[in-house]
Amino acid sequence: MTSEQTEQPEEESRSFMHYAALKTAIVNNEEQRVKELLANQSMQALEKGYLLDLAGLNNNSTIVALLEAVPVTP
Repeated sequence: MTSEQTEQPEEESRSFMHYAALKTAIVNNEEQRVKELLANQSMQALEKGYLLDLAGLNNNSTIVALLEAVPVTP
């Protein structure tokens, strides 16, 4: 197994933890934390749509605006 192969699961794990932290911050209406987690990030359209729906449930227009500004990865 190459070091590249062992790094990929670790990277995926960090990505999953980052996404989980983002969902938690959205649910808890933690605007500053959401802003920090979204800094210099892009995401897939499906992820972005889900997070926008989640933010919409809390009617937090600031978090919705932060999410809308995130670029979608092709």
